[in-house]
Amino acid sequence: MARAGLSPDAVVDIALRIIDEEGPAAVTLAAVAGRAGVATPSLYKHVRNLAELNDLVSARVMNELADRLREALLGRSGDQALRAFMHIYRDYAVANPGRYAAMSQAAPPEGGDQAKAARALVGIVVGALRAYGLEGADAIHATRCLRAAAHGFAVLETAGGFGLPVDLDDTYALLLNMITAGLPKPAPN
Repeated sequence: MARAGLSPDAVVDIALRIIDEEGPAAVTLAAVAGRAGVATPSLYKHVRNLAELNDLVSARVMNELADRLREALLGRSGDQALRAFMHIYRDYAVANPGRYAAMSQAAPPEGGDQAKAARALVGIVVGALRAYGLEGADAIHATRCLRAAAHGFAVLETAGGFGLPVDLDDTYALLLNMITAGLPKPAPN
């Protein structure tokens, strides 16, 4: 019998608490079971193995990020939407370095929660790029560039990779200007 209150979502919640406190490497089935107050084999009623738990955690993080992006981009288009996307992406990664590191950067296999969450993230960016007239492969290329820029900057920032005493927000603003200058001009509303 499963412990009352324990479910796949509850197991992910516990894993995320561990990630927030100790980082992604601290997530083991034994650590999660210990926090849940159950024996490790009891977790198998809720997740098949650590790989599945990591996939569920990654999907949850992608969904958190997607929710924040949807809210920030609501009613915005063109450069304004693009800048909001870039700021929210960076802000999430910097404020939640463990969770962000736990988010898989590889293309997930089709059919799972992670694939659905990844499609949602891509859809948000592609939607923001419509104002630029980008569709199909062009929208995917631009989405990849935006992701690479936001991800790279945030990962370097959280790792302490920008050691020179120059304001990071100014650097990020320059990056955003460079990106928007490289895109076609948005169609007027």
